[in-house]
Amino acid sequence: MTTTRKIFDVHMHFPRNWEKPDDDPTPLVERLYEHAVAAGITRANFLCGGRFGISHEESIQHARRHPDLWIPTAIIDPETTTTARVAELHDLGYAGLKMIGVLRDYDCPDYFPVYEKAQELDMPILLHMGVIGGGIDYSITHPRRDPEAAKTYNRWASQMQGRNVSATRMRPFHLDTIANNFPRLKLIGAHLGGTGNYDEAASVARWRHNVSFDFSGGTTIERHAVERRLIGHEIGFEKLIFGSDCAAEKIADHIRRWDTIFDLLDVPDDARERMWWANGAEIFGLESPDWAAPA
Repeated sequence: MTTTRKIFDVHMHFPRNWEKPDDDPTPLVERLYEHAVAAGITRANFLCGGRFGISHEESIQHARRHPDLWIPTAIIDPETTTTARVAELHDLGYAGLKMIGVLRDYDCPDYFPVYEKAQELDMPILLHMGVIGGGIDYSITHPRRDPEAAKTYNRWASQMQGRNVSATRMRPFHLDTIANNFPRLKLIGAHLGGTGNYDEAASVARWRHNVSFDFSGGTTIERHAVERRLIGHEIGFEKLIFGSDCAAEKIADHIRRWDTIFDLLDVPDDARERMWWANGAEIFGLESPDWAAPA
């Protein structure tokens, strides 16, 4: 008898029409749900509201329409989010937090009250790592030779504004500081630590019990995962979680590519099950940790 595998997606964003941000998001939300379920996603960490798009209060109403899939997680700014607001978000039904584009290093002591409250409420935190992507990936294309890239550039150019964002504020070593100060706070670094940060991510994952990394981020990070032996070698299988972080119609292809990578790397079946499901499910309380019996 065969069993259907489970997939926990730790990095699924609330959909937004960036060109028409005031449009009703309901059609996009329903489309994302349909594509995610069709791709085989069992449960997903749904990143909602606050800094991007509609409010947390509005976002969670959409998430609640599909409780079979989505676990609401609130995108917050630690510069402005108080501990009281974290508690309010928890009471609203948010199970975790997400941070990105911070004005100071993730391990700035002024952010510690937020981490302390998240630890107290058992709210895992997903933190973006490295350079924030978007627009055109110049490692694979360029507007000079690619009509689609030129179209994208023209669209983005009309919206480009200066922003106070730096990859140096979002490094895996910051998770080491946070983990040491808050050893029961579940921390997930995105994108295998971010391109350029793999050694840092592997070092932190190696020694901090409460730090994991997702392997979202597209084909470049997938290639690096193979070439730099990040999966199961530099970063142990128990510390890795699947995340899509892509458009709805690309989720199925993303899963297929990782299946191919796992075949190429001869990843054992039990390790695949951990990365697809158990690691994320344990962090969000859907499964109990399975420890080896004492010798």
